[in-house]
Order: sequence, then C-alpha cells, then structure tokens
Amino acid sequence: MLTLEFGILEFDPSWIGSWTQRSWVSWRSRPGCELFSIVVFGSIVNEGYLNSASEGEEFCIYNRNPNACSYGVAVGVLAFLTCLLYLALDVYFPQISSVKDRKKAVLSDIGVSAFWAFLWFVGFCYLANQWQVSKPKDNPLNEGTDAARAAIAFSFFSIFTWSLTAALAVRRFKDLSFQEEYSTLFPASAQP
Repeated sequence: MLTLEFGILEFDPSWIGSWTQRSWVSWRSRPGCELFSIVVFGSIVNEGYLNSASEGEEFCIYNRNPNACSYGVAVGVLAFLTCLLYLALDVYFPQISSVKDRKKAVLSDIGVSAFWAFLWFVGFCYLANQWQVSKPKDNPLNEGTDAARAAIAFSFFSIFTWSLTAALAVRRFKDLSFQEEYSTLFPASAQP
C-alpha cells in the first residue's frame, strides 16, 4: 500500500478519494526543539566569547564565567542531537509491530523530553543569572549582547517546547495502551 503524506493529512489510495487528518499524537516532529537548540548554541558560539584589548585571552560574555557558555553550548548541541535521534525514531515508529516495543519507545520519549525540559529550565536560570550579574565594564561596547539575550530567550522557549513534546508523548502512550487493551479483548484471529 502506498501512502502519500502532505503536512498533517494523509491520502490512502486503498480508499480512493478519502482524506483523513492524522492525529497530533502521531504527528509530533520536533522542529521547534531543533531550531531553538541551534539558536542557543549558535549564538553562544558565534558571539558569546569576547576579546579584551588589555587581555590576550577571550572570556565568556556571561559574567566572565566560562561554565555558563560551556553549559549553553553543551545543552544546545546535545538537545539538537537528541532531536535528530527521536526524529529517526518517529520515522521508524510505524514499522514497529509490537505494541510493547512501541510503548517502550514512547516511554523513553516521555522521560527524555521531561529531562530536557528540566535541563533547559536550569540553563535558562543559569544564563539569566550570569547575565544579570555581568559587569558593564567587561563589555563597554555591548558586543554580543543581542546574542546573549537570544540564547536566554530561546532557552526559555525550549522549556515549553520540550514540555509540550513530553505531553504529546503521554497522549501517545495513552493511545498505545488503548490499542493494547483492544487487541487483547478482540484478537485478530477471532475476526472472520
């Protein structure tokens, strides 16, 4: 059977002329998560480190704390890689025939998404605090301030995108539990 997909609609040629809307549970790509993580680590890598005329060494724009820049970059890069991993799982998910294996995949999605929402919350608090206590004399020309603020803002937005992803995974898990109960109550071999 050939299935053509357009956005959140799918066309199944076995039912000529039928268009059905796919549920939001099965359509859960992570474009917001990927984009936000790229913005966070990209802005810190590009403009998060400054050179001082009096010092020969570059320093982090967040209160001269290299740990703040390192945390932002590490969380951004690892979140992006996690997004790619779960995007591959989303592509492979329809081919998983066992409901129990699907439940394991969705449970891992719930746990990982909640964990990343927590890491982004910590990152937002950490970067915002270090930005708040930064001294104006360290950056008199305000170089990179927009990038630093963007990293803080998109860390904040990432909390909600990862939380939404976890909530959608919970909904998907409930649907899988229903499918499992239905298949045990009405086995396929009993149907004519």
